[in-house]
Amino acid sequence: MQVREMSIAGVFEFSPQLFGDSRGLFAAPFQDEVFAKAVGHPLRLGQTNHSVSKRGTIRGVHFADTPPGQAKYVYCPRGSLMDIVVDVRVGSPTFGQWEAVTLDSRDYRALYIPEGLGHAFVALEDDTAMSYFCSTGYNPSGEHGITPMDESLRLPWPTDIDPILSEKDTKAPTLAEAEAAGLLPTYEACLAHYATLL
Repeated sequence: MQVREMSIAGVFEFSPQLFGDSRGLFAAPFQDEVFAKAVGHPLRLGQTNHSVSKRGTIRGVHFADTPPGQAKYVYCPRGSLMDIVVDVRVGSPTFGQWEAVTLDSRDYRALYIPEGLGHAFVALEDDTAMSYFCSTGYNPSGEHGITPMDESLRLPWPTDIDPILSEKDTKAPTLAEAEAAGLLPTYEACLAHYATLL
């Protein structure tokens, strides 16, 4: 498996080796030993999620109060999507910056998003599935979001789709509004939390 750390510290892309023959294909999108060596700690598993989306569906930008936060290891078992990570940690050297990667059921790449970062994606084709390994269970009172249409972020949504958003994501605040309201995690608190995982 190949591993690449992204420009936002702590975010990693994992590319598994694919084994194909006359029967079909085999891949291992998550490998604990490889993950722990790259990230510095094993992945805690508190919940797994699975979503299926129509083409043009945008989910996010979502993040959780940190600590405890919710780290995510995501991959696309069917279809294709553009996955986006946004640094919403106040005080981070990359605050307000984002990374975008395509995840699909051809390469089975995966992305690790540590606690305190924002996560969003858009389905690039109908019936696209996303699988999430989450470090903690769903905590409604600690879950937040910023609008994926925040003009200050200039997220690279495809121009050839009609975006489909939930009411919650449509009405979410901008990054600046969330910061002013005290909703965003701090970089200092996130670093302290990451240290407890080692």
